[in-house]
Amino acid sequence: MSARDEILGRIERVTGKRSAADVAASYARIDRGYRRRHHDGDVLALFAERVADYRAAVRLVPSDELPGAVAESLAARGAGAFAVPSGLPDAWLARVPAERIARDPAPADLDGLAGAVTGCAAAIAETGTIVLDHGPGQGPRALSLVPDYHLIVVTADQVAADVPEALERLDPSRPLTFVSGPSATSDIELSRVEGVHGPRTLEVLLVP
Repeated sequence: MSARDEILGRIERVTGKRSAADVAASYARIDRGYRRRHHDGDVLALFAERVADYRAAVRLVPSDELPGAVAESLAARGAGAFAVPSGLPDAWLARVPAERIARDPAPADLDGLAGAVTGCAAAIAETGTIVLDHGPGQGPRALSLVPDYHLIVVTADQVAADVPEALERLDPSRPLTFVSGPSATSDIELSRVEGVHGPRTLEVLLVP
């Protein structure tokens, strides 16, 4: 018996084994009378403002200008190739030289790349948070954590006003990564250090 099985067995002995129907009934009884959104205005503008508050670079880019904006952002990062996951629309990369695209790189190769380009699963205007569920166009979690630079494309239909709305769009069984600005931490003297456990630079292209 594994340690996991032993721990779960102890919990089950105390709480009793519950059927899937019991769990679903308990979930349905949760009071959800809380406020679902704090803003009814322009959620895209709010999202862009909150993302910028986290020291991320954010640009509003019309859909027909997105390929050029992606190419411009990557060119500004200097030399090197960028990790690109399967499922990322080819049209987004139409103006990026082929030699600068590393499709589905191995985890061991990520540290040597100039950055990563992904889409997302959802975004939250109230908190300026981007959610990855690592499905098509997003790649494995390591792809969004190891490279020093991360470019994320967010489309208007992916932006929810607040957390409850965003969570309804997500599958809780998937591995979810919540991104609120570039990776940052502070020591005991509150000296901010970026890039410790994720990308040092986060850039967001918001497509209205």
